[in-house]
Amino acid sequence: MSDSSNDQTPRFEAAYGGAVEALSVAQVAACAADSKKAQDIVVLDVTELSDMSDYLVICTTTSNPQTQAVLEEVKDQVSAQLSEKPFSIEGRESGHWILLDYGAVIVHIFQQDLRDYYRLEKLWGDAPQVQF
Repeated sequence: MSDSSNDQTPRFEAAYGGAVEALSVAQVAACAADSKKAQDIVVLDVTELSDMSDYLVICTTTSNPQTQAVLEEVKDQVSAQLSEKPFSIEGRESGHWILLDYGAVIVHIFQQDLRDYYRLEKLWGDAPQVQF
């Protein structure tokens, strides 16, 4: 096991112990969103731009039921594969913009009108995109 103080890879403690790479959480979340047909999925590496998180996952859905389905799939897959649970979930009731806070990873599930309005990719325009 490597000494995490010398490791520059973003990490955080898993809910049940052990370190999980933030990038793994972002990639699993993006793949989960893709499996529920979310559109325009991007993973942004904001490690050099933000002290609040290391990665942003942003995707678009076309309806409230799809938004809820993506939410549940992201939660289920991140939990099943990495034993991580979100610290909080915001916007579940409205279903137009749901945010899952995994600490080092923030997942944004938008319906198109709000994604167009907030334009997070433009706000974080200097952040490199990560393949998933």
